Amino acid sequence: MPAVTRGESALRESLNLLAPAGALPIGEGWRVTGATADVVFPYDDSVFAQVPVSGADDSRDALDAADAARAAVAALTTAQRKAILTDLTARVREAAGRLEDLLVLETGKPRVDCRTEVSRTLVTLEATAEEVSRIHGETVPLDLQELGRGMIGYYTRKPAGIVVGIAGFNYPLLLATHKLAPAIAAGCPVIIKPAPNTPLATIELLAMTREVLAAHGVTAAAAQLVNGDPVVGETLVRDPRAQIVSFTGSAKIGHLIAQQAAPRKVVLELGSNTGFIVAADADLEAAVDAVLRGGFYANGQACISVQRVVLERGIAERFSTRLVERMRELVVGDPRDLATNVAPVINAASGERIRAMIDRALAAGATLLTEGPGEGAAAHVNPVVLGNVPADVDVWCEEIFGPVVCLTVVDSIDEAITLVNASRYGLQAAIYTASLASAFDAIERLEVGGVVVNEIPGFRSDIMPYGGVKDSGIGREGPRFAIEEFTVTRMAMIRPARPTRPTGTAQETTA
Repeated sequence: MPAVTRGESALRESLNLLAPAGALPIGEGWRVTGATADVVFPYDDSVFAQVPVSGADDSRDALDAADAARAAVAALTTAQRKAILTDLTARVREAAGRLEDLLVLETGKPRVDCRTEVSRTLVTLEATAEEVSRIHGETVPLDLQELGRGMIGYYTRKPAGIVVGIAGFNYPLLLATHKLAPAIAAGCPVIIKPAPNTPLATIELLAMTREVLAAHGVTAAAAQLVNGDPVVGETLVRDPRAQIVSFTGSAKIGHLIAQQAAPRKVVLELGSNTGFIVAADADLEAAVDAVLRGGFYANGQACISVQRVVLERGIAERFSTRLVERMRELVVGDPRDLATNVAPVINAASGERIRAMIDRALAAGATLLTEGPGEGAAAHVNPVVLGNVPADVDVWCEEIFGPVVCLTVVDSIDEAITLVNASRYGLQAAIYTASLASAFDAIERLEVGGVVVNEIPGFRSDIMPYGGVKDSGIGREGPRFAIEEFTVTRMAMIRPARPTRPTGTAQETTA
């Protein structure tokens, strides 16, 4: 991978970027916006690129172009949509190395996590291409009611319209793909807005997408991207032409987007303060390993990373001791190094927020079981384990989105489930246990979108229905399920001939 450089041309040459310098994919072509913003490498705070920044007018123009393209995109055949996604998968696979390099630079995530992100992006594209041929409806027995005697009924799924996809900074390429690919599969024009910190890999994805669209004779306006401040996104979200808004990010912003988009449909994948239960009969070493793997990947900046560890009293001391012993296995360092497990968080503001949450927990009685988060460069936060964390401090109640794990002790699985449920969030949770009874009790009672047994709560297969309850969001991602979110049912009710009614049958009326 090339060294971080402030030379834009050197970076573009070394990574063989497709996207034109200073331009964004808006409308049929690439628009030079004039304004730019720095893209910073979180590890050393160096500026390694400039990215075009759009404004509200660009958002409106993107909507105009998407609206003009709606009919043509909706008319694409199943074969065309599948071919586009298949060819896009091949393009992304060819570009995997440079996409990985871009992700390391703009997110600051360890290389191993960026490599995983590219791999998952390919799985998502492949799975979406397969799902195109499975978009179908069902027959409906209209003659259940007398009024429907002799009628034929069925529904099909039709494109809902323009999809606006807004992605978070932690997995920018993957999150954008979970919005872009199902939109193409559903026959919907899509406008992507990446997080301002991490736009580069997503812009490259759009460049590849538009080249593939052109090769298939499809308008480039089927896939566009805007980049900028919240006004840029709000302009998209408030416009009634945006029939679906799919957002991944914080609960606070997600709730605001839902209000701005109403009454149109939103798919919200928001945050969580993920619960992880360790039963007294659990494989202790496996559970400790799961916290190491599941609490600190992506620098702790994952909405389903381990945050709240609830230990049954019988194993609490042994678990805590072993976890602290094994924390030294985590390699903290340069994200470009494949051996690195934990690197700096996205920016100084995030680092300062995380430190403040830790300080408040300690002031409230929590115990620092490892070295502290450090006081150096603000984005550099050492991995931390806190013990005896009170249930009313924000490091327990809210999403920390950093390399911090909190421990507490309970007397039973019943109490553990109740404690995990005592949260405004509900994305995923996990339990480690040797008991089928405890496992199924957790599956039945945990108020979350997904329950993981004997694996990290951050387990996500990109084909499964993924999403949360409560303040963790609404709707589901995963190719099949996102396609359903991006389509609407259209009911067909056909009377082939004049009805004949049995003598004495009462005439039903329509509602």
